[in-house]
Formats: sequence, C-alpha cells, structure tokens
Amino acid sequence: METALRILGYLRKYWLATLGAYFCLIAVTAVDLSIPRLIRDVIDCGMRVGVESRSPAGTCTPGADPMGLVAWSVFTMIGLIAVKGLFQFGQGYLGAYSAQGVAYDLRSQIARHLQHLSFSWHDRAETGQLMARATSDVDQLRHFTGRAVIQLAHFVFIGLGIGVILFYMNWKLALASLVTLPLLARAATTYGRRVRPLFRQAQQELAVLASMVQENLAGARVVRAFAREQDQVKKFLRQNDLLLDQYLAAARVQSTTNPLMDVTASLSTVIVLWFGGLLVIRGELTVGQLVAFNSYLLLLVRPVRRLGFLIGQASRAIAAGERIFEVLDAPVEVMDRPGALPLPALKGEVDFQRVTCMYYPGLPVLRAVTFKARPGEVVALLGATGSGKTTVVNLIPRFYDVTEGRVLIDGHDVRDLQLRSLRRQVGMVMQDTTLFSGTIRDNIAFGVPGAGEERIAAVARAARAHDFIRECPDGYETLVGERGVTLSGGQKQRIAIARALLLDPRILILDDFTSAVDTETEALIREALEVLMKGRTTFIIAQRVRTVQDADQIIVLDHGQIVGAGSHEELLESNGLYGEICRIQLADEALFSAMEPPAEEPSMEENP
Repeated sequence: METALRILGYLRKYWLATLGAYFCLIAVTAVDLSIPRLIRDVIDCGMRVGVESRSPAGTCTPGADPMGLVAWSVFTMIGLIAVKGLFQFGQGYLGAYSAQGVAYDLRSQIARHLQHLSFSWHDRAETGQLMARATSDVDQLRHFTGRAVIQLAHFVFIGLGIGVILFYMNWKLALASLVTLPLLARAATTYGRRVRPLFRQAQQELAVLASMVQENLAGARVVRAFAREQDQVKKFLRQNDLLLDQYLAAARVQSTTNPLMDVTASLSTVIVLWFGGLLVIRGELTVGQLVAFNSYLLLLVRPVRRLGFLIGQASRAIAAGERIFEVLDAPVEVMDRPGALPLPALKGEVDFQRVTCMYYPGLPVLRAVTFKARPGEVVALLGATGSGKTTVVNLIPRFYDVTEGRVLIDGHDVRDLQLRSLRRQVGMVMQDTTLFSGTIRDNIAFGVPGAGEERIAAVARAARAHDFIRECPDGYETLVGERGVTLSGGQKQRIAIARALLLDPRILILDDFTSAVDTETEALIREALEVLMKGRTTFIIAQRVRTVQDADQIIVLDHGQIVGAGSHEELLESNGLYGEICRIQLADEALFSAMEPPAEEPSMEENP
C-alpha cells in the first residue's frame, strides 16, 4: 500500500488534469446510470398502453402522452450517448496526459539520481538492470496511473451509484444481488496476493535479460573473437525460458481467477432474474423495473470482469515501483556537505594524511597512505595491479570518500569543498577511454561545450591529435561512433588528453594514459606533456618505468601501502621492490632487442 500511495503521489503535480479526468469519469458514470431508468420508463409505459388498449389518457403518468414519452426517452438517450462520447474523450486524453507526465518525471528523476550516485554504487550496479528500470518498469507505472487507476475509480463510482439506485428501487432484490459479493471480494484479494510476487519476479527476470542483451552488444567483438556466439545464444535462450515460465505462472493464476470472478459476477444476474421474476408475479415489481435492475447489474458486471486484469496491472505496477524506488532511494554517498565552499583558484598542492579507503567494510584498499605533492610537481604512482594506484587518484576529485584520514588540496579538505568547483579544476585521462557518440569536436569540447575552434585545435595539437583528425573524412566534424569504435586506441587516448587539457586544470591526472598506445605514439604524447605539465601538479599512473622515471616524486605502492617514495635514482638505491620492477622491465627490453635481426655487414664484393 505504501508503494501504491507513493506512485499515486506523482499525480499531484498534474492535479488539474487528473481532476479533469475524474470529472469526465463522473459525468460518464452519471450518463451510464441514467440510461437504464429511461429504458424502464419506456417499457413500463409501452406495456401499460398495450395492455389497457385505451386512449392515451390515464396511461403511464396522468395527463402524459405515452408515445411522446417514448420519443422523448429515445432522443434523450441519443443525446446522452453523444455527451458520453465527449466526456470519454476528455477522460482518455487527460488521463493519458497525467500518466505521460508521471512517466516523464520518473525517467528524469532516475536520470538525475544516477548522475549523482557515487562511483561505489555504480561499481555494483548492472547497466541492463538500470535500463530495464528506466524503461519497462516506468512504462508499467504509466499504464497504471493512466488507465488502471481510472478504471478502478470507475468501478468504485459506478458500484456506489448502482448500489444506491438498486436499494432505492427494491431493497429485497438489491440484497439478493449482493449474495455473491463476499465470494468476489475473496477471489480478488487472493488473486492480488498471489500474482504480485510473480510479476515482481518476472520484472526481475526481464531486467536480467536486458543485462545480457547489453553485455552481448557491448562485447560483440569479444564474443566473435572467441567464437562463442552459440554459447551466448544458448545462455540468452535459457534466460528467455525463465522469463517465459514466470509470465506463464502469472498467466495461470490470472486464467484461473478471471473466469471465477466472471462466473461469480454472472451468478448475481441469475439470482436477480429468478427472484425478480417472483416479485413481478407478486406485483411488487414492474417488468420495466426488473429490466432496469438487470441493466444496472450488467453495467456493474463489465467492470467486475475487468477487475482481474486491473488487479494484475496494479500488481505489475507495484512490483515495478518497488524496483524503481530501490534506485531512487539509493543514498548519495558523496555529496556537498552543508556549507561547502567553492574552491578558489588552485596552486596545486595535494596532501594525503594517513588516508585509509575501503570500498567494502573490513577490506581496505589503501592503508594509512601519507605523501605530499607540491605545486607543479610530477608525481608518479607505480605498483602491481590492485596495489591502489587508481584509488589514490580517484580520491583527489572525490569520486570516493576516505574512510580515515584526510585529502587536502591547498590546505582544504576535499570533503569541505563544492564538488563541481573541485572537479572543474582537476583534469583526468582515464585508464578506460570513453568517447561519446557524436563528432570529434564534441568529444574534445565535452568539458567546455562553448569552446571555440581555435582553442579546440590548439589542445588537439598539444595532444598530438590534430594531424590524424585532419586526415579524417570530415575533420573535427567526423562522427566517432558509439564508444569511439571508429578510432584506434591511441587516437581515442589522444582525444581524451585533448579533452582534459581544454579544461586548463591546475591538477592533471593521467591514469595509465599510455596503456593503449604504441611506443611511437607514447613518445609523441610525452613530448607534448613535457611542456603542458609545467605549472600543473600532475599525477601519472603507468606500468612502464620509462614513463615515470623523470617524475619529481615516484611513489611505490604494494597492497594499498606506500613501500617507497623518492626520485628514480633514490629508489634504485633504497627500494628493493622498485629495483626489482626496473630489473624485470630492463631485462624484457634487452630480450626484445636481442630478438631484433642485426644490421647487415657490407659484403667483400662491395668492399674489395
């Protein structure tokens, strides 16, 4: 019930359209309740005239013309039906307007919340699951708020109206028609209780299926490279079978309950015809009243027959709502503190003071990390995979919060600063380069959308990307395709560097920026960065010693702890781990050089 009320709360914003829809619904209900009364008058008046075979005087209503009454009733019904059609249009349009508004707000709220949720939450989330909640689950709520709620309200309005009229017409017959009501209520309650968990599980299986589709589309090259197409199809079909079984389980419950409710509602008609016939024979009821009574019951039976569908729709919506609210209720772990200050223009000093960081309780990724980077220094982070290098740089723009200790920038604790102002002064080139669908120009200007062409070209030249961009079919307006699929790894990396440089950040983070480039491209990038890193505090994560040996400070990490810090020469003398890394890499390079064929010596014939 809490979830249902929360879903309906989204209609408050569209209260005027919702009120209009319900006004139209009440008008339609009033028309429906008027027509059986007109039918009663026509039948009773016509039968009395036929039986008495007298002049019109004294028939139906004293002083009234029976034929005129019949004509008036017929034309009134025609008019009411036309009016009903207009109100049905208003009900349908205004209801759809409110429902589409609710869906729009939910999608927008999900999108905004996802943008603010912390990296740690996204690390655990599945893209396909989120897509399913933002699309199919929201669509379930749209159907519920736009159609099911109005039809349920129609059932309530017409049920109350018919109940009052039936008791007013003949209380004995009204009580007889209510004999099946407890059975109907029990069937509806049992159905709702049984079908809701089934629909929730079906929505979950659908989300898993969406995740599999997303993974297969994103990893299509890997699947084909390893010739795993058939295995992935089989995996998909197994999940599709699970989804089918879940829907069929819900359909079995629905197929059992709907006929039961239909039969139970129809029994009321049988009871009314039997008991009402007895009352007509006794003279306690006219034929017109019996026909009108039965017409009212038929008006009620139609929505009762749809009650099973509406309960199923409500159950699907509540299950979808629970899944959506799980996302919307997820706490934003990293956010601006009350009174957070904007970060002034940076000098670029970064100070880690006994920093411990845990993604999961009891499993520290960093342990008491302490170091200081002075303005303009180049700080290199070196260590094995999983040693905590990326976590260190992720704490600077506050992608995660420290568990213990502090990270200071120019003496300010990053937790006391406004996130937007902090991140606007920190440029990053990620290890996994992400480009967006659009042009090369749009991707370079992603952080500064209003940047001019000259600025964009300047940072592209600095990142050694300008030359290959000019060779593209449309230059800077060339479409890069989804995730930059039309570019090589080195080209994407250089565009990412240009994107970071356009921010003109005081702190520059290069997270394994040479991982996707060859030696020649790395040399080009290093040549550019030697100039561009001047005056900026730069953090470099790299696997190659050659990339970091010229850094002002090299920090060696092992299992989340600093095991060495200093210049290249200092670490070679004092740190065994750094020396081992250098020895292994130099040995590999020597082995590679030995494998190259020696230069050919001049033959004797050429040098007699």
